[in-house]
This record gives sequence, C-alpha cells and structure tokens, in this order.
Amino acid sequence: MTAEHTEQRPTPVPAAVGRPLIGNAPVSYGVYGAGAGGPAASPGQLLATMAAARYVGSELGPPGFFGSPEQTAAAFAQAGLQAVGAYVPIHFAAPADVVARDLAGLEHTCRELVACGGTGLVILADEGDERLLTQPARDPANRSLGLDQAGWQRLASIVGQAIEVAGQHGLRTSFHPHISTYVESRWEVEKLLELTDVSLTLDTGHLYLAGADPVDCVRSWPGRINHVHLKDVRIDVLRRAKAEHRTDFDEWWADVSVPLGQGDVDLDGMLAALAAARYDGWLVVEQDRAPTPAADYPGVAEQQAANRRWVAEHVAAAATL
Repeated sequence: MTAEHTEQRPTPVPAAVGRPLIGNAPVSYGVYGAGAGGPAASPGQLLATMAAARYVGSELGPPGFFGSPEQTAAAFAQAGLQAVGAYVPIHFAAPADVVARDLAGLEHTCRELVACGGTGLVILADEGDERLLTQPARDPANRSLGLDQAGWQRLASIVGQAIEVAGQHGLRTSFHPHISTYVESRWEVEKLLELTDVSLTLDTGHLYLAGADPVDCVRSWPGRINHVHLKDVRIDVLRRAKAEHRTDFDEWWADVSVPLGQGDVDLDGMLAALAAARYDGWLVVEQDRAPTPAADYPGVAEQQAANRRWVAEHVAAAATL
C-alpha cells in the first residue's frame, strides 16, 4: 500500500454512556439528488422535524440543499443538530474530466462540513454507470462487469486523492459501498479495503441486497467501520425488479426500504455485533423513499420518529447481551 492511499484510521465519534449516536438523513424524508422534485418541507422545517423526534444529528443531503456553507451551519445550529457527514458520489470509472468535476464538488462539500464544525465525515461512494444501474446485485462469481486490475488501481488512486482533499480541510473520510456500482459485492468491498486504508460506512441495506451478511461484515471488519447506515429492506422488491429486467432504477428503488424491523435485514444481530465490537459512532437511519408530497409529510415524519424509537430500544437491548 503506497503512502498516497494511506489514511490514519479515526476513532469513532464518542457517545454518551458509550452508546452510538442516532442520526437521520434527508433521504428518509424524500429528499435526494440535486433538485429532486422539491421537498415537502423547507430545509429548516426538515431539521426541526428531526430534532422533535429526538435525533441528534443529520447528514447534509444533496449539495447546497441547506444553502451556502454559512447558511447550512446556521440551520443546523438553530435546530440543535450535529452535521454527521455528507455523501460524495464519484464516478470512479469515468473519464478524467468527470472525476475532476466530482472532486471539485467534494471541495464544496468540505466547506459545508467545516462551516458546521468540521466533525462530520466525508462519505465517498462510487457512482457506477448506466450499465450497472440495470444489473443490480451482480453475481459475485461473474466478475466480467466489475473493474479490472487497472480499474481497481485507478479507483484506489482517486480514493487517495479524495482523502487528501478532505485532509486538507481537517476532515475524516469513509467509503459507502452501494448497490449497482463498482463497489457493491462483499468481494469488492474487501478489494477496496485491501488497496486503500479508507474507513468504511457499513450500510445494512446495500450490503444485504448485494448478497452479503451485514452481521458477518461487522465481525470481519470491526477496525475499518467508522460509520453505519441503518436501512431495512425487502429483498423481494429487488428480486422482482431483476426478474422483470427493470431499467427504471430510481422508481423501483423507492419501494425497497421499509420501517426498521419490518424488512429482511437482521438488524438486531447487526446491533449486537456492533456492541460486541464496542462501536460508539453514528447510527444513521436511512429509509430511502420517493419525493414526499406535502400531504404525506406528517406521516413520513411520524414514521421517522418511530424509527428513532426503534433504534434507541434495540441499541439498549443489544448493550445488555
């Protein structure tokens, strides 16, 4: 491993009484993607909703969603919430000019996080390409659609560049494996961990849908996990989309996530594994959904409040095991 790919692994954010902090993300309320259809609530109202549900932090959502870096910081301060981190998509397999544009976007995200206190994570993720969007959860035994050795070396180099950019702003990084990208299957995550020293955002839903066992992943990578997305999903939605050869990824994906405890992921086992590993970083609830009409917002807000209560109860139970 070369020096340019090396990052000092951070200690997870400390939490009161040694337990993880519980956060949420705008995507749980139907906000995702730049200019995605207009939110049902203003950015300030969205953060107030999270605070009322007793979340203590949130990820930032799409770039500029809360305004300028200064406006973003003011919105979080007014709500009394911590800025947990920000998702930064990078087209690792795209031409150099596209990657350069993505890294320029990373600079803006870094300025937002610094304005909010500089404790939030830069959460890197592959953006994949159109070909992968139509072939989610690829067969791990068939690696023809994945990166070749040169592609992996290039990805590792770009991750190193992104870590350097974040470090120049005093920020820590993490990498988020994602369905329908070049870092999707368990073997691809392990290849990433082998080639780089980047820490990992463990997303229970994405790993499960890609065929991995999130519980075993926690046990296998405890020293690399510095962030967790709690997502419960229904595997039948993915299987149906694959059987029907669906090409409208965003449409069927909006139906994958369900309230915590109502899907197929062994979240209790995963929380127990995290407790055994003494993880005390963030647990960020992500229940991906389509843009929320204003009339549906109160119901969505209550569902997210219920998710927070579910996490608090089950984290407490896991701590007693």
